[in-house]
Amino acid sequence: MPKKAKELSATEVRRLTHAISKDGKPYNALHPVGGVSGLLLQVTPTGARSWIYRVMVGTKRRNIGLGAFPDVPLAEARNKARLLKEKINEGIDPLEESQAVKRAQKAAQLATITFEDAMNRYIKMKAEEFRNPRQAAQWHSSLTAYALPHIGKMPVKEIDIHDIKAVLDPIWHTKTETANRVRSRMEKILGWCAVHGYRSTENPARWTGNLKEIYASPSKIKNSQHFAALHFDEVPAFFKDLQKRKGEAARALELLILTASRTNEIIGDKRIGKPGITWGEINFAKKVWTVPAERMKTGKEHKVPLCERAVAILQEMNPGAPDEMVFTSNGAIPSNNYLSALLKRMNQPITTHGFRSTFKDWCREYTAYADEVSELALAHVNSDATRAAYARSELLEKRRLLMADWERFCYHGKAEQKTSKVVAIGGGAA
Repeated sequence: MPKKAKELSATEVRRLTHAISKDGKPYNALHPVGGVSGLLLQVTPTGARSWIYRVMVGTKRRNIGLGAFPDVPLAEARNKARLLKEKINEGIDPLEESQAVKRAQKAAQLATITFEDAMNRYIKMKAEEFRNPRQAAQWHSSLTAYALPHIGKMPVKEIDIHDIKAVLDPIWHTKTETANRVRSRMEKILGWCAVHGYRSTENPARWTGNLKEIYASPSKIKNSQHFAALHFDEVPAFFKDLQKRKGEAARALELLILTASRTNEIIGDKRIGKPGITWGEINFAKKVWTVPAERMKTGKEHKVPLCERAVAILQEMNPGAPDEMVFTSNGAIPSNNYLSALLKRMNQPITTHGFRSTFKDWCREYTAYADEVSELALAHVNSDATRAAYARSELLEKRRLLMADWERFCYHGKAEQKTSKVVAIGGGAA
């Protein structure tokens, strides 16, 4: 029979220490304290003390923790061990019972996670992937305004199609684009919930085979929100006025139009601390501006052929160090109304982004360049396989010719035709 351990007193238990090997190295000691067979006090070299109940459960040896000493005093540790021994004698495995309780607690937590909880976790997780830091704020703002009033406090496992309709019905026809964004965001969040076991895999915010059968297609009902743009025939007169304007803002706008660029590619975005065009991006010898991927909407590096006037504008700005911005406001990133304020002073009810539409309309109306050339000039993403093939070559020299023709039109207007035969710019007959 195994030797019965001496039943120690509380005072004797406090005196127990860690063990020391023959070569003087300290290690954890397990001291039987008696009273209940298998009850041990573990003492580490750091002085930490904890109770362990070592027992056979069927054919398995279990080491069951009973808490730290002296938080759990000797008498309580013996009582816990006796209760566990009784359960074992009844055929109950205490560890498996404990794990079952934890699983039940976890299931209860999963069952009560609300949409608002899931939304916050999802946005926090995805924020690292968003190219634009403002995207997280946009997600949070739209969902807070439209989704949370209806489903924010609901457990995600209970959300069904009727709840999604409660969110979308009031805005589907009046704010279609916003409604579709909200729908897409709810779909992603509920999909994430399904993957994590918070709800079933059926997604009530899914469009295909679900909401598509309930709502009219967004593309069929939304009123397209176009940026206010100048008609291309008014561009030459606009440029005459623009050239009279002094200051960096006028030159920045002139360069933006000549390169068909986006505002943040030229002046950056002060709201998120993103700089605009820098001197290191300009290759004067090759007359090419390389916009880095992080400043492009497409997330891909974009090469822009520079026409003669664009090069002249940059040279007039007195080139600086490679990492210095070309256009600044007292040495800092200009405000986001830097160019729009100039348009307002010029009494032009248009937007800077609208000039990209003006350029595209001019390309269609007055040139015979392939559509792919202007699309690449605008750095548009297109999934069409043919255009993708064009995109791989960048068509830099064709784009250089196009931008030179655009430059001539901006400053001199449409060339007069000397014969009855009209010839479109770019070599094609109109």
